[in-house]
Amino acid sequence: MTAPSLPARYRVTRRQAETHDTVTLDLRPVDRPIPAHQPGQFTMLYAPGVGEVPISISGVTSGAGLVQTIRAVGAVTRALCAAAPGGLIGVRGPYGTHWDVAGSEGDDLLIMAGGIGLAPLREALLSGLGMRARFRRIVVLIGARSPDELVFADEIETWRRAGAEVEVTVDRARAGWTGHVGVVTQLIGRAEIDPARSVALICGPEIMMRLSARELLARGLAPGRIHVSLERNMRCGVAECGHCQLGPLLLCRDGPVVSYHVAAPLLAVKEL
Repeated sequence: MTAPSLPARYRVTRRQAETHDTVTLDLRPVDRPIPAHQPGQFTMLYAPGVGEVPISISGVTSGAGLVQTIRAVGAVTRALCAAAPGGLIGVRGPYGTHWDVAGSEGDDLLIMAGGIGLAPLREALLSGLGMRARFRRIVVLIGARSPDELVFADEIETWRRAGAEVEVTVDRARAGWTGHVGVVTQLIGRAEIDPARSVALICGPEIMMRLSARELLARGLAPGRIHVSLERNMRCGVAECGHCQLGPLLLCRDGPVVSYHVAAPLLAVKEL
């Protein structure tokens, strides 16, 4: 059995370019089945000879593999994005807390994503759609910088056909764009949220999460019904190195998903 501190070998079975700098990889385990995981958890992905980074799980494949969506922002993520089908990468995990989709049954499930923040929410959405009858509504509000920066663009109509109410906005429109232009918080009013019967899952840049949560609170949603996914520099993934400390939390262990009543005082401290 592979030790928790050592990556297991996974083979790239599919590579899908989402945007100019974002790639989705389908990964199949070589040595053993993938461990059980929950939507919102992350793995530590290792690019051989380059390094390791935390990446949220964005789904599972039909062949019992992992789906991980990666934006190229540094040497490790560039190497992972360049991985071709047939190549091997290392995977540790899964780690961290998760979106409690089942705990939202009977209510409206509101999913709000900014940019690459849709990746950690994708599996929660697919899980909700898989048990669509257990929710009153599933509402998905997506913001991107431009239409060209929208990840999973080819899946949106599939989500709608499966029963999700999906609204998309962009900061800057391109020729031919007929959708909404503006920040994602502007979509909240269009969604007709019932604050007493809604649970919100939010992921994106911290400013987007703060402003989205503030708008939902102003509309009457309780802080305990708002959940966010926080990000800090993770090195070990197992709460030993301390690099991902945020106040009293070690996000690889206590996060990344936390209720907003926990996150709010921490996000209010500048540069914490």
